[in-house]
Amino acid sequence: MPAENQPLVVAIIGAGPSGIYAAEALSQQSEVPVQVAVLDRLPVPFGLVRYGVAPDHHSIRSIRNTLERTLSKAGVRFYGDVTIGRDVTVDELRSTVDAVIYAFGAGSDRRLGIEGEDLVGSIAAPEFVAWYCGHPDVHPDTDRTARRTAPDELELEAERAAQLVATTRQAVVVGVGNVALDVARVLIKSADELAETDMADDVLASLAGKTVTDVYLLGRRGPAYTSFTTKELREIGQLPGVDVIIDERDLELDESSQAVVGQDKVAARNVAVMREWATRQPSGASRRIHFRFWTRPIRLLGEGRVRAVETERTRLNADGFVDGAGPGETIEAQLVVRSVGYKGIEMPGVPFDESTGRVPHSEGRVIRDGAFSDDEYVTGWIKRGPTGVIGTNKSDAVETVTSLLADVHDGDVVPRHRIDELDALLASRGIHPLGMPAWRRIDAAEIELGHSHGRERTTLAHRAELLAAADEPDDEAGRES
Repeated sequence: MPAENQPLVVAIIGAGPSGIYAAEALSQQSEVPVQVAVLDRLPVPFGLVRYGVAPDHHSIRSIRNTLERTLSKAGVRFYGDVTIGRDVTVDELRSTVDAVIYAFGAGSDRRLGIEGEDLVGSIAAPEFVAWYCGHPDVHPDTDRTARRTAPDELELEAERAAQLVATTRQAVVVGVGNVALDVARVLIKSADELAETDMADDVLASLAGKTVTDVYLLGRRGPAYTSFTTKELREIGQLPGVDVIIDERDLELDESSQAVVGQDKVAARNVAVMREWATRQPSGASRRIHFRFWTRPIRLLGEGRVRAVETERTRLNADGFVDGAGPGETIEAQLVVRSVGYKGIEMPGVPFDESTGRVPHSEGRVIRDGAFSDDEYVTGWIKRGPTGVIGTNKSDAVETVTSLLADVHDGDVVPRHRIDELDALLASRGIHPLGMPAWRRIDAAEIELGHSHGRERTTLAHRAELLAAADEPDDEAGRES
């Protein structure tokens, strides 16, 4: 029998916003005493806040200050550099804790499924974003033993990205969401403007030599159907030395678009912003961002490397789906970035629905073999799909934690374990997790490096750099759980 007031031990796999918001929801309630272990395969926390938000968006990236406060709370512990499925299995983890919450996100990309997509110069937005954000998976160490989890194919994409930006004049970004805007902005901004960010030195060195003059954003639907937030969209029109070019005919709203604008305030604001841009006379700036709506790529052209994108015009059919509406233009381009969505990747030992790219669940309770699992829960993108903004993960996590606490109240989940059982399991495998003291040393090292360059901070992109910064100077082990 568990001791009275014995804490419930909950392991959360993933230290991004969804996982940390789940830890926050657990730590803020007082009905059930808890001990929370937040595990991540990377040496550092914060997930997409660190490695998915563009470095020039300082206000959004500052959310990590709030997330850090949760990881620093009593009863919450960060276990960095621990890979579930490699260091320990899911079943082994479940045997040492009372409940597990999966919060490992959606780490892959969706493909276009068109001819030429595998040409050099065609890359996925998640990999390109990871590259310019300094993700260690795509900035491999010379010593490959330090790369404990990065897939080999990501290294190839990263090397290609660094080479391509220096040899690209025209780029095409397929997609009309905030990530597409981020990619376009990073490609078109001057090196001096990007030097004000915390980008890794390797990335800034590559971007300093870029020669991009034109970026085209392609949307297969009209401007009413974009996924932009208005604040991010407006930023594009405020970039110095950049003309924004939109064909006014693309802004004529059909009946379905009018209905969307009439019901969705964000869509209405976005269309208003773009209509104002369309009235501007080009200033003759040397850099341009072009919006192409009702347009989709049908073929990437080139021999060995992309040289152009063949497009077709589109329209909505009676059922609301996109159909081809005749030939479009052929856009010269040396770089094509597909930004048409993330998708979930299966974690060994965790139920997974290939058709949706998500963990099957109901209100956050994981469904395993057709029934609710006694101790498994899910939150974030791997629960609902890659939708919403960072704040959406908070309400999502609250729903999952509410389900977990209800199950504790009903006696379906009972405190039986202690946190030191997890520590003992990891120690038996020779795994020495990085805790919050290690993160603070990394944080200090990045700030110190940035100050030495006249910047606020500089991201350490290589795993070996992160691990070296994490170690205590006078302690060779230097790694704490």
